Amino acid sequence: MSADPSTLAIIVVTYNSRTEIGDCLASVVGHTDPYRAAVVVVDNQSTDGTPALVRERWPSVQVIDAGANLGFARANNRGIAATTSDCVLLLNPDTVVPPGAIQRLVEALERNPDAAVAGPRLVDATGAAELSFGPRISPWGELRQKLLMTLYHRGVAPVVRHVERRSREAGDRAWVSGACLIVRRADLEAVGGLDERFFMYTEDVDLCTSIRARGRRVLFVPEAEVRHLRGRSAARNPQTELLRRQSQLAYYEKHLPRWVGPLRLYLRLTGRVAHV
Repeated sequence: MSADPSTLAIIVVTYNSRTEIGDCLASVVGHTDPYRAAVVVVDNQSTDGTPALVRERWPSVQVIDAGANLGFARANNRGIAATTSDCVLLLNPDTVVPPGAIQRLVEALERNPDAAVAGPRLVDATGAAELSFGPRISPWGELRQKLLMTLYHRGVAPVVRHVERRSREAGDRAWVSGACLIVRRADLEAVGGLDERFFMYTEDVDLCTSIRARGRRVLFVPEAEVRHLRGRSAARNPQTELLRRQSQLAYYEKHLPRWVGPLRLYLRLTGRVAHV
């Protein structure tokens, strides 16, 4: 990959993101040298003035009005289609990218031609690590991930040490978080882009699963660290839990169909979602 205008496209999907999009764009616009980046904001019909704010403060950023709330996957595909770069960086509006982080992700792909995807270490506003990677989704994998993070946030010392250590170890992963994820365009196109059956949640795991099925690697790059103010946009959406469960079912239907029946039964019996 060469350090020229075609190297990188940064796609940010927004939905009523006026309060956080400023810090996000300020951290990336003009801060990707030597890799020049085209920054595209795809707005999912915000009602808080997000598109107008971006156009006023960042005239170099292309703003695409989706015309409706298309969801995360479909809106990202819209932004990706509007660019021609060698690599695409998917970035949540509730992230702040420190200097050098994007460059380290690009360099990780440059060093590893057999890798298609790279993701950074994500931390929250206090600097605590997110478990922004994990094993392939399965009933046991999801249970382990949830248990780990529950115990981590409760401050259970052995788990805290494990998560901190694991979140600083570079290497291959089954998936990395779509809050900040760089992918080669050729690999993205080879799997048909983000699967639009996922309205919100799990599309990042599905993308990594599909790419790995082609024999390509997914890298976790902890020397690139990004701050993620997790869940702000989700908190504004009353359908968050329903959307999460619909995406979970979509993933199981695509990759683990024998578990769909038990999962539906579990969701109904536990009252997590009345109808899925």
